[in-house]
Amino acid sequence: MNRFFILIVAAFAAFAQLPAHSQEILTPPAPDSPRINGPKVYGARPKADFIFRIPTTGVRPIHFEAKGLPRGLKLDASKGIITGRARKAGTYRVKLRASNAAGSCERELRIVIGQRIALTPPMGWNSWNCWGNSVSQEKVMSSARAMLEKGLADYGWSYINIDDGWQGLRGGKYNAIQPNSKFPSIKELADFLHSEGLKLGIYSGPWCGTYAGHIGSSAPNPEGVYPWVEAGIVDSVYKVDRSRMKRDSVWFFGEYSFAAADARQWADWGVDYLKYDWNNNDIWWLKDMRSALLATGRDIVYSISNSSKVVLGPYLREYAECWRSTGDIRDNWDSIFKIGFGGQDRWAGFKGPGNWPDADMLVVGKVGWGPKTHWTGLTPDEQYTHITLWSILASPLLIGCDMADMDDFTVSLLCNSEVIDVNQDPLGVQGVKQYGDDTYATYVKPLEDGSLAVAMFNLSDKPKMIGFVPHSLGLMATQTVRDIWRQKDLGTVERKERWETEVAPHGVVFVRLSPGLTPDKLLGFWR
Repeated sequence: MNRFFILIVAAFAAFAQLPAHSQEILTPPAPDSPRINGPKVYGARPKADFIFRIPTTGVRPIHFEAKGLPRGLKLDASKGIITGRARKAGTYRVKLRASNAAGSCERELRIVIGQRIALTPPMGWNSWNCWGNSVSQEKVMSSARAMLEKGLADYGWSYINIDDGWQGLRGGKYNAIQPNSKFPSIKELADFLHSEGLKLGIYSGPWCGTYAGHIGSSAPNPEGVYPWVEAGIVDSVYKVDRSRMKRDSVWFFGEYSFAAADARQWADWGVDYLKYDWNNNDIWWLKDMRSALLATGRDIVYSISNSSKVVLGPYLREYAECWRSTGDIRDNWDSIFKIGFGGQDRWAGFKGPGNWPDADMLVVGKVGWGPKTHWTGLTPDEQYTHITLWSILASPLLIGCDMADMDDFTVSLLCNSEVIDVNQDPLGVQGVKQYGDDTYATYVKPLEDGSLAVAMFNLSDKPKMIGFVPHSLGLMATQTVRDIWRQKDLGTVERKERWETEVAPHGVVFVRLSPGLTPDKLLGFWR
């Protein structure tokens, strides 16, 4: 009886810790009928393994069709997963159709087979901001299942990325980094993810040791042996014992690069994404791993970390798909403010399909950097600002929380199809600040269909009226104003009429103006 009482008390305590944000949910539930979400364009290289899960909400079972696929690709009609190897370069306009008992929908997917991948910002999950170095295969698998069970995969979330903490010693047929005991089989993990249309990411860096103190992708000798490991100054999973040796003493470039060996091992496992981490980023080691990844013949998104500098921008555009434009994020307003509003505009000229400056991971839900987690320190309004800003900036969207322990509010933040559409817009333009001062910022982002996304952020501690005049934004026609978070039209505004709304402290109002910029011939006076 005492044990039962203890369990009841524990259950109530866990429930009490849930943030009471249910009244703050703005995203409406998805309809029972199918709705295809996520990217409208997808890139892959010729003859590389192709995996694309058609992100679709609606009551299961859903039957899928895809007309106009490149030769070499095929569709699993029940799962909605396209796989294979496209044989020939080109642009293919594929007509997707999803149907269930409640209805059907159609949408075009532009598949571009060429040398560019990541034609829209990658969307997925990364282990570091919740598990830190305590990550394990079991925890990663838990997050993968949660991505499926909580419906995030139905909105385009697809990458499951292991950060620092998986590495053991060198070995295997390539003398590449092998997993430690926390990861019994990375190949089995990759196979499971691929069977569900998801993708696997992994972590390394060009130093001899990583930030957490595991071995990296260079070594001081051709055998790939590390002196601190040989001396036993490591724990049971071969991480530097910090009581005996400082981590930063292994943060140096070794004479011998093992990038080629590591890349071949990752390709054999089925890795789809690499976070490659060091600071300051430099040209030689950037190119070294890029060449190694290309030589595998596998499409592996190459993401550089961290705190990249604009001077390296031309090389990052040429040799990487993503690069961190900042240091590590934290779950507080100062961090969001400094990272999101304080330095992203300088990267606007480098952003576009295949090139994504990265504002770091999303700190919503339960975070903690391992092994314990806590609910984010951001208020609901600050979380809306966080997701909206990353969306309009066209930053990669990488969830940093424990997905298996998300509340309904967090799920609603991550499963809004119209917010995701702005981030995944095929034009790939970075939204920039049009107006603002110390108390507010209005960001605008042109979209492929001519419409305009407008995000009005209140940076102050008091409610504030913020608005715009379409004519001042360069728009000539009467505009329909649509609330993106609530997914509903708010009315129309004439070209010289001011539209404004009250915005909560540290909050945002996110709208889409349609038709936006139109090509119609103008006659008469339009000043």
